[in-house]
Amino acid sequence: MIQRLMTAAAMVAATLSGLALATTPAAAGAPAAVSAHAPAAKPCTTKWRAVQRVAVRRPGPYDGRVATMNSPVHHHLHRGQIVRSCIVAIGRTQSGPAYRACGKDGSEWRIVSGGQVPQTCLRRV
Repeated sequence: MIQRLMTAAAMVAATLSGLALATTPAAAGAPAAVSAHAPAAKPCTTKWRAVQRVAVRRPGPYDGRVATMNSPVHHHLHRGQIVRSCIVAIGRTQSGPAYRACGKDGSEWRIVSGGQVPQTCLRRV
């Protein structure tokens, strides 16, 4: 109990001495401290064009966070439709690629509005 009181007293003394140093005239001419807040995140501006008609899938109840080719279809993207996506979900399997879509194998799923799309079916605009 006494050790806790001594530790608390030492912390209070250190805090007060720090405040005393910060209010000295020398510290008054020092530049202001940098804000503790993180900078604002930039909005997503990466656009992708659908190569062909492709299903936008949402992960099913037993799929985890990444969709599979058996996940339920939310809607379809039509050929040439432009979508915005800045996040990729990687669905790796032990037996090889996670999907075969649009004529290519892959494991990256682009997260778009409404679900996830195989990245092989999208081209960057």
